[in-house]
Amino acid sequence: MERIQTAIDKARKAREGHSDPAAARAPAQVGKPKSASPVAEDREAKKPLVLSSDMSFKQRDEAWAALKRFDPKQVHLERNRIVAYQTGPEAVPYDVLRTRLLHQMRANNWRRVAVTSPTAGAGKTMTCVNLAFSLARAPDQRTMLIELDLRRPSMAALLGIEGNQQFSKALSGQDAPEDHILRYGRNLAFAVNQTTARNPSELLQGVTTGKVIDELEERYLPEIMMFDTPPLFASDDTMAFLDQVDCALLIGEAEKTTIEEIDKCEQELAARTNVLGVMLNKCRYLVSHEGYGEQHGY
Repeated sequence: MERIQTAIDKARKAREGHSDPAAARAPAQVGKPKSASPVAEDREAKKPLVLSSDMSFKQRDEAWAALKRFDPKQVHLERNRIVAYQTGPEAVPYDVLRTRLLHQMRANNWRRVAVTSPTAGAGKTMTCVNLAFSLARAPDQRTMLIELDLRRPSMAALLGIEGNQQFSKALSGQDAPEDHILRYGRNLAFAVNQTTARNPSELLQGVTTGKVIDELEERYLPEIMMFDTPPLFASDDTMAFLDQVDCALLIGEAEKTTIEEIDKCEQELAARTNVLGVMLNKCRYLVSHEGYGEQHGY
């Protein structure tokens, strides 16, 4: 892990010292927002999340309570390696990630985070779901996890959700968002898709999608909105949506994702939003002090 981190740091320094300004665009550092569009600048200028009165709290609670409840089967979750719904040694890596994420996002007044990876198979969706469950174990922490990997949706199968949930219909303005959002407990909501969506890139960068996300934030007032977005190298879908978030978390796959891929992805993300961090997933070889599970690095 130290060799990987050293290589990443070396690549960053090389970019910073490059003579070509375009090639020297370094990843945005946490606490130093970097924007490339008016939309992103507006996101960064947004005021802290504040409820103005007791009535605001009541309205938020009523909105969450009105969402259809979802109770996953424990056997199904564990079969799919969803372990952070309860405390325990297996949940520790996600709890550590949760704490670090919350610390950085609160320090910068960020509420929206996109989770992506260079290529498919890095485990970003499983990481998103486990991280969401870990966040939900904080009683005062409301989290919404929204699936935007519209070409290969997998969250419904991972969670064991059946029915006609298709959040892409809400993004296109066909249906009300609450028709495609399920609530777990009192403070975690999932927006999933059962099937693929047509023209996902155009949908994600459309004006309607931005309005829907803004309305969700205004109505449900989640402390964290997490978006499971497609791999960066698979399509332009994630890049089309990045103006709508405050930061992005990059997931790499141990023994498969290369330093060059991580470096390139960091540059592309930094051109559109703030890079929250890089997490290495599926690590098989860790010394005892590096953690209890497979996730490491941030």
